[in-house]
Amino acid sequence: MSRAVSSAAAPPAETGGPGAPNVPGGVGLYLAGVQLLFALGWITYAIYLPELAQQVGLERRWVPWILALDQLVFVVTDLVVGVWGDKAAKVQGRTAHAVLLATLVSSLAFLLLPWLAPQGSVVLFLGVTVVWAVTSSALRAPPLTLLGRYVAKPAQPAMVAFMALGLGLANAAAPYIGLALKGIDPRWPFLLSALSLAAVTLGMVAAERALVRQGAASAAGAVPAPPQVSPASAVFLLAVVIAAASFQVHVFLTSAPLYRAAGGAAWISHLMPVFWVGFNLALWPAARWVKRAGAPLAMAQAAVAGALAVAAAHAAGHMAPNLPGLVVAQLAAGAAWAGMLCSAFIGSLAFGKTGREGFFNGSLQSLLAVAALSRLLMVVLVAPTPQQLVAWAGLPALSFALAGLLMVAALASLRGWPAAR
Repeated sequence: MSRAVSSAAAPPAETGGPGAPNVPGGVGLYLAGVQLLFALGWITYAIYLPELAQQVGLERRWVPWILALDQLVFVVTDLVVGVWGDKAAKVQGRTAHAVLLATLVSSLAFLLLPWLAPQGSVVLFLGVTVVWAVTSSALRAPPLTLLGRYVAKPAQPAMVAFMALGLGLANAAAPYIGLALKGIDPRWPFLLSALSLAAVTLGMVAAERALVRQGAASAAGAVPAPPQVSPASAVFLLAVVIAAASFQVHVFLTSAPLYRAAGGAAWISHLMPVFWVGFNLALWPAARWVKRAGAPLAMAQAAVAGALAVAAAHAAGHMAPNLPGLVVAQLAAGAAWAGMLCSAFIGSLAFGKTGREGFFNGSLQSLLAVAALSRLLMVVLVAPTPQQLVAWAGLPALSFALAGLLMVAALASLRGWPAAR
């Protein structure tokens, strides 16, 4: 049962002290499982969307526009849900209960999609798709907000690594999932995905209670501060969206053409997960480095490393084709993205402390959706050929470098950063 927390409660205790209790490891594994199933559901949706669109009477050319619509919904709802999360912070358990309810609605809408498509109603199909996208935002910003609100600062990098691992494992498995689902009636994968996600999200309330019981909560009774974007946080968010857009272009647009240009067309389904292998292997070292160096420095270093790795990938795939060299560069690029993503999440938690966790985490997720939307709009508006993509593959290196330079500029004056370490 949720209990109201008086706004006159004592000021929140400082987190991260030597006596701060440890967060249960099971909570981290649970959140990783939630993100894994959420990402697998999205991958299943993207795999089957062309077939479902055809059933409903839409040509294949409309599929990228539907995916862009989903990201546009995330851009809006992630921020709205984040701001709501700050207002809900005055009642322990309210966030988890709302996440659970929204996820159940989302699972139902997701389950209905392959059943509605054969009916041929475009309006109904798109309407249910929008409902699914809106309610899916409950599993994007709120779990990270819970970590920022209830987990002591020293334990946050490990929890972030757990959550990112779920996303990384799902993306690494994506090519094999596509092969495994070929020819299977979409109703069964959608049913399995919806029921699995709904079932595992039932534990969200228990996870929040476990965090509160540990005594690591510092802001459960804090009155939310008005969301303010300082110059330092604005630079941080700008660097994040630039880095995220670079990631989107490199991974989802240029990687496959680079592999083919380097002679790896026959092994493309095995080569595409290489980036995510590097990402998953680097998560724990990246989390430890962010904890030691601080989010600003770690993000600057990871962005520069990403720029070098992408430049090497461009060279190995286009300028001097070399498949083994391209594989090594992709592993390094994945590791660099692990550092950037961990730094971005930890930075948002630091800026959002004292009752603004939802606002900054929602802003972060919204900007990640902006980056995905920009990539999809490039596909539908520019429609670059594989040859053009290979030639452009070095551009993300420049934008990664720009993100790193922004963070270096911020590091020149740490005024406005919540913590350097």
